[in-house]
Amino acid sequence: MKKKRGKRGEREARRQSSRQRQSARAKRENRRRHIPESLRSYITGTVDMKSTGKAYILPDNKDLEDVLIMPNNLGHALHGDHVRVLIFPQRSHLRHIEGQITEVLKRNKQNIVGTVEFSGKYAYLVPDSQNMPVSVILPPDSLRGAKEGQKAVARIVSWPPHLNSPIGEITAVLGEPGDNNVEMQSILAEFDFPLEYPKEALKQAQKLSGEISPKDLKERRDFRSIYTCTIDPADAKDFDDALSYRPLGDGKVEIGVHIADVSHFVKPGTPIDREAYERGTSVYLVDRTIPMLPERLCNDLCSLNPDQDRFCFSAVFEIDEQAKVLDCWIGKGIIHSNRRFTYEEAQSIIEDAGLAQSEDKTPKTKAKKTGNKQDIEAVCTMFKLSKILRDKRFKTGSINFHSQEVRFKLDPETAKPLGVYIKESKESNHLVEEFMLLANRYVAERVGKVRGKNTAKTFVYRIHDEPNPEKVSALSLFVGKLGYKMNLKSRSGLVKSFNSLLDDIRGKAEQNMIESIAIRTMAKACYSTQNIGHYGLAFPFYTHFTSPIRRYPDLMVHRLLERYLQGGSSVDQDEYEEYCQHSSDMEKRAAEAERASVKYKQAEFLLDKVGQIFSGVISGVSKWGLYVCLDENYCEGMVPLRSLNDDRYELDEDNYRVVGIHTGHTYKLGQPVRIRVAEIDMNRKQLTFSFVR
Repeated sequence: MKKKRGKRGEREARRQSSRQRQSARAKRENRRRHIPESLRSYITGTVDMKSTGKAYILPDNKDLEDVLIMPNNLGHALHGDHVRVLIFPQRSHLRHIEGQITEVLKRNKQNIVGTVEFSGKYAYLVPDSQNMPVSVILPPDSLRGAKEGQKAVARIVSWPPHLNSPIGEITAVLGEPGDNNVEMQSILAEFDFPLEYPKEALKQAQKLSGEISPKDLKERRDFRSIYTCTIDPADAKDFDDALSYRPLGDGKVEIGVHIADVSHFVKPGTPIDREAYERGTSVYLVDRTIPMLPERLCNDLCSLNPDQDRFCFSAVFEIDEQAKVLDCWIGKGIIHSNRRFTYEEAQSIIEDAGLAQSEDKTPKTKAKKTGNKQDIEAVCTMFKLSKILRDKRFKTGSINFHSQEVRFKLDPETAKPLGVYIKESKESNHLVEEFMLLANRYVAERVGKVRGKNTAKTFVYRIHDEPNPEKVSALSLFVGKLGYKMNLKSRSGLVKSFNSLLDDIRGKAEQNMIESIAIRTMAKACYSTQNIGHYGLAFPFYTHFTSPIRRYPDLMVHRLLERYLQGGSSVDQDEYEEYCQHSSDMEKRAAEAERASVKYKQAEFLLDKVGQIFSGVISGVSKWGLYVCLDENYCEGMVPLRSLNDDRYELDEDNYRVVGIHTGHTYKLGQPVRIRVAEIDMNRKQLTFSFVR
C-alpha cells in the first residue's frame, strides 16, 4: 500500500508541478497581453492561416518581418482578413516575432464552401479549405433545404465572443460531392467569384446593338479593306485581338494590332461595368470559362469574328525589314476579319515554309487547311518580323521564362480527365505575343512619356519590380549545387544568367522544379498608376491594352487612352490606384481558382490509380514532407515525413533536403524517385504518395 501511495503521490506531485508550470506560463502570457498602452506596438497586415491552426501576419509595411500568431491569439480572424496586431516583446530564443490579433479590420471572404454535417439537433458546415480552421454553425432555419453530406456555400452572420465557431447561413446548395459541376462551382464560390451573372446586367446586354452608324464611321479609321486575321486556340469562343497586314513597298509593311473596343458598349457606372469591375477578370477553370462580360458581349458584339464588321481600338505600325518601327498610329477603328486561324493552322503555315524551330511536345492536332496565297504571305511575313522583335527583346534584357501549362484531355460527357499533358508555346504563339507586347509598350509610352512642358497623366501600367537580392542569391546557391552558374554582379549579367539557366534545363528532369523556383524568386507583376517599368520584359513603359474582353484593366486603359487622345485632363491618381489594387487582387484570386481546378482534376485523374507505381522527381521540400511531380502525367503529391519509417527525418532548409538523423540518408530537391499512389483526398485536392525502393 505504501508503494501504491508513493506512486499516487508521485503522480499528484507531477500534476501539481504541471499546474504550477501552466500557471506560471499563463501569468507570463497575461503580462504580455497587458503591456502598458505607452509601450504597446501595433501593426496592420493580412492573415496567412496555416493548416496547423497557427497563422502568420504579412505586414502592410513590406519592410517588416512576418509576425507569428499562435492559435490562442487569433481571436476571430480568418485566412486573408486584414487585421490589427499587438506585437509582443521579442524573446531572444524565438526565431519569429509573435503577436496577438486585436481587431479584424476587414473580412477577406464572403463565402465559405464545405460539406453539411449534422450532430444531433445541430448542423455544421465543414469547410473544404485547409486555411479555414473552424466549422460554421448552421441554425435549423438557415439550411435552405441542405441535406447531410451535400456541398453548400455559407456566409458568416455573426461570431459571438464566447463561441469558438461563427454562426452562418446557407446561401447556395451546390449538390453532391464528386459531381463535376458541383466541384467547379465549389471552387468558384471558394474564391468568391459569383456563380451567375446579375439579371440587371444581362438585360442591359440584350438591349445593346452592334449596328454601325454614319457617325461611328466618321469617328473611326476604316481598316475593312485591309487583310486582317485572328489567331487563337482551337476552342476559343471570343476573339479580342486581330492582326492586319499590308505591304507598303520598299520592304516596308503595315502591321495593325486591333483590339476589341469594349468601351464602345460598356460605359462607366452601368450594371455591366459594375459587375465587370467586381469580377476584374475572366476565370479559366479546367473545363470552363467564367467570362468577365455577359456572353452577348464577349462572344458576339465585342468578339472580332470573321466576316463581320467590328469596332476596335488599334495600334498600327509601319515597320521595315529589320522590324524597326518607323511610325505608329493609335486610335479607334473598324475592321472586317478575313480569316480565323487556330494556332495549329498558323503553325502549319510557318512549318510548311520551313521557318519553325521548336519541337512540338503537345498532342498533334491536324490543321484543316494551310490557307491561300494571301494567308501564307501575311502569316510568314508577320512571323519573320516577330522573330526579329523577339530576338531583339532578349538581347536588350527580357527574361525568357518558358511557360508550361498543364492541360487535360476530358471526356466530353462527364469532364472526367482521360489524360494529362503540357501545353507549350510555339512559333504561332510567339507571333501573336510579340505584336501584343509591341502594342502594349507603345500605348504606355504614348501616355507615359513626358513631352515638352506637359506632365505625365495618370495611367494604368503593368509593372514588375526588381527581384529580392536575397531570393536571387538563394536561387544561385541552389542551382550551383546542381551544376549551374549565375552571375549576380549586374542586371545584364543576372538576366543573361536567367536566360542561360532556362535554356540549359529545358528537357531535363529538373526543368519544372527550377522554373518554379526561378519564377517564385521574381517579384509579382501587378497593376499600378506608379510606373516603375517592367523588369522581366525590360520595358520602361508597359501596360495591358490587348484583352479588354477578359481583363478590366485593359478596359480602363482604353477609356483613359481615348480621353487623353482627345485632349482630356488627367484623372484622379488615388482613385485609379485603388482600381489597380482591386484588379491585381482579382487577378491573383483567379489564378488561385484556376490552380485549384487543376489540382482537383489531377486528383480525379489519379483516383482510380491508387496503389499504382510511378516515376517522378522531388519538386518541393518542407518540414511536413516531400513533394513529388510525376514524370508521366505531371501530377504533384506529397510523401509525408511521418510515413518514412526507416528513420526520423529533419529539414535542411538551406540545402533543399531532408536528412535522416540516425542514418544520414537524404532526400533532396530534384532527386528522381519512384512512388506509389497511397491516398487521394478529393475534398482537399490532396495526393498522398509513398516511396518505393
